[in-house]
Amino acid sequence: MLSLWVYIDYKEYETILSIKDKVIENMDETQSKDISKWFEPQEKDEDFESGIAVGTEIINGKCTFLDKDGLCTLQKIAMQEGDYKWKYKPIYCILFPLTTFEGALTIDDEHIERLPYCNVDSNLKLTMFEACEEELRHFLGEEGFEELKNYREEYLNEIKIGVNEDVAK
Repeated sequence: MLSLWVYIDYKEYETILSIKDKVIENMDETQSKDISKWFEPQEKDEDFESGIAVGTEIINGKCTFLDKDGLCTLQKIAMQEGDYKWKYKPIYCILFPLTTFEGALTIDDEHIERLPYCNVDSNLKLTMFEACEEELRHFLGEEGFEELKNYREEYLNEIKIGVNEDVAK
């Protein structure tokens, strides 16, 4: 059996299967058009909205939905349709390298090395907050994002005050 790539929520799995003909039509020669090879069996997982996780498979060394150029077939379909680019894309894939674990938003440092297509360009000097701003806005909504932004500013101000006080000693 092929190795697991990412976990997606059962509802996302159903969405992908609902557009399977479009997915197959948009896949290239490095991707499997055999739907039975796209996913692992479902399993219970409370970190997912539906309570059920489904693993995607690796085909030819990459996610079943990544084409030979490292582009997501699911995202390409939404864009071809003139829809929001993440309409069909699983939340894990949108957020990476951020993830939710036990109800908390955190960094998925376990998978950064094995998901090279999904990483931010290492030459950019951005914080995770800056690099993932669009993803955070999508996930949290505008109100949640503004709350996180305010928390970040408060936290950075506290650190700055602490550094300035320490330097003054």
